[in-house]
Formats: sequence, C-alpha cells, structure tokens
Amino acid sequence: MRRMWVKPGGWVLGVLGVVWIAAAARGGGSEQAAPVDGPDASGPAARPAAAPPWSAGTVDAAARTLPRLHSLLVSRGGELIFERYYNGARRDRPANIKSASKSVISALVGIAIDRRLIPDVSTPIVTYFPELARDPDARKREITVEHLLTMRPGLEGTSNRNYGAWVTSRNWVRHALTRSMFAAPGEEMEYSTGNTHLLSAILTKAAGTSTWQFANDVLARPLGFTLAQWPRDPQGIYFGGNDMLMTPRQMLAFGELYLNQGRSIVPEPWVERSCEGRARNRRPANPAFDLNQGVDPLRDREYGYGWWVHQIRDYETCFAWGYGGQYIFVVPELDLVIVTTSSPDVSEERRGHRRIVFDILDRLVVAPVAGETASVRLPQEPAIN
Repeated sequence: MRRMWVKPGGWVLGVLGVVWIAAAARGGGSEQAAPVDGPDASGPAARPAAAPPWSAGTVDAAARTLPRLHSLLVSRGGELIFERYYNGARRDRPANIKSASKSVISALVGIAIDRRLIPDVSTPIVTYFPELARDPDARKREITVEHLLTMRPGLEGTSNRNYGAWVTSRNWVRHALTRSMFAAPGEEMEYSTGNTHLLSAILTKAAGTSTWQFANDVLARPLGFTLAQWPRDPQGIYFGGNDMLMTPRQMLAFGELYLNQGRSIVPEPWVERSCEGRARNRRPANPAFDLNQGVDPLRDREYGYGWWVHQIRDYETCFAWGYGGQYIFVVPELDLVIVTTSSPDVSEERRGHRRIVFDILDRLVVAPVAGETASVRLPQEPAIN
C-alpha cells in the first residue's frame, strides 16, 4: 500500500459539527445534537486553520455520547494510543464485524493466489462451478474471480431487498449462481454478499479445507490469534462476507497488516490493488444505489478488492465497513489505523450514529494526528487488563 494517498475532497463536516464536538468535550453532547452535515456532504473541504491538540479525554467524552458504540481503538505507527470500550463491551469479546468480513475474504483470496491455489484474478468462476457451463446465459461463463472481488459479475444481487430470500434458501451458492444477469461482467457494480460467499466457496474448493481453517492457518495465526468460528450455509460453507467474529484488537492487527504492506502474509501487490478504488457506476434500477432517491449512504466512495476507498481530510483511506458501524480505517500517510465496533443490529444511519462517529474521527483523531510534527510522539495509552 502506497504511503502517499492524497486527493482533494473527503468527509466534509459543517459548522454544527464544531458546536457538537465542543459540547461533547464538555460532556454535554448527545445524538440529537448531531451535525446536519455528515460524511455524505459535498463542497469544498472545510479544514480548520489549526489542528486541535490530541486529547484522549476529549475523544472519550465524545464517544460516550453514542449509546450504540462498543469500542474505539486508534494506533499510530504500530503503537496503541487509544483504546476504550463502551456500553458493556469488553476487550476480549468478539464483535460481529458484519460486511467488514468482505475485506478479510479478499485477503484470503490474495493469499490463495500467491500460493497458487487459485491461478489469478482472471480465472473464470466456471472453473469451480461447472454447472455454469450448462446455464443458458453464456455471460455467466465470463464471470471471473476479479468480478466477484469488485462486485461486478453482472448477477442480480442477494443483498438489500433480496437478502432474506437468499439466506433462507436451501443452497446459498446455487441461489447466487442462478440469479439472472442484469449486465455483462465488469460493466456495472451491484453490492452483493452473494459475490463474496461465492469467493468463500471457491476458497473451500481451492484450499481443500474450510474458509475458517484456511483463515486461521494463513492469516490469523501468523498475526498471533485464532479466529472464532462463524455461521455457515446449509452446505457447511462458511459465510463469505458477513457475520465473521473478531475482537477489536484482532481487527486492529488486521488493519495494521494492510498499513504495513501485508508483512509477507498478504502479498504487497495485493494490498495495493485492494485499495485502488474503482468508480462505482451504479445500476440505476437498484434503489439502494440510486442517488436520485437519496438513499445511498456510500456515494462518492470507490471500491477496490473488498475494501472501500475514500478520503478523510484529504488523506486517502482504505477501509473495511460493516453494517451498524463496524470499521477498520487504514490511513497510510498518517501511519494510522482506527477501529470502531457498534451494535450490529441497528442501522448506523439512525439518529446520526455514523455522522457523529465520522465527526469524532475527522476532528478529534485525524486532525490532531495530522497536526503532529515528526519529532513529537503521541502519548501511548496504558494497557487495559
């Protein structure tokens, strides 16, 4: 991953955000006082003239106003400078990281390719699903591993309005593969967990073991931990792209792996390609991605290989994102990794949860870190036992 990601733009927050942060620092913040401008705002960047000093107390006071926040961890240069748990969460309790699991599945595919278990990203998936050779739509035989990684196979998705029917089906892989094609492979992006579940099925076949076992052997154990088992489909294939279980510290270790170009665990070129954002030419008929209906919370973000790409205060950021507020942010230029976990059962859009989280990160974490000089080190957080 290149260390110098700089693009104009980023998450722009309004004047009310300043008012809210000041209130939070005094202990008087609340979700009702969330800024009206959030991470989806547009316009010129509104960076303050002088960055505020780093203050763990101010970050903690702001975080405590969020009733659904479970954890907030910050590391800089591999040093843990902030670690707090909220609303009954504990350091040793695994979190359901929801769709942030997709970034882990991506890492496993990169490792499998590096070990020549999968030839390369251009491998047609019919190699692993020979039933596609009999499908009447020949375009399905053109779908590659890369199309699944980038959410561009052209298959009708299994997420959003189609999710319930998919996860209650008797065979998740067959259900995903028999979806109709709405575009040629590579043409249109439609976010779908079915795509990453197909990758889990491919990993299971290519590695000759379960995705969970493969993940522990090649990723988790080299990082010093063991992944808990997570749900499986009716055929026993581990859910690809949702419901993985990781502690916040394990999430942090995974983010630091990408910050440090894979550390010979994930191939460095794979890290680079995963965080190369591709513009999302969305499918107009899909309401979850229709800007005109104003319901797309991800507009202007780009998508790589299972990772989202955007900017925080002009610093390009590669991040894993899960429903409810499960995040792993990697900010290479600042040597920064940030992890948040929240309730996985409630949309983070309710009562401004996401906006406030991003406001805290923008103003109270990234801005102070960016303002630090190379000769000044942030104070390290004491260990939480």
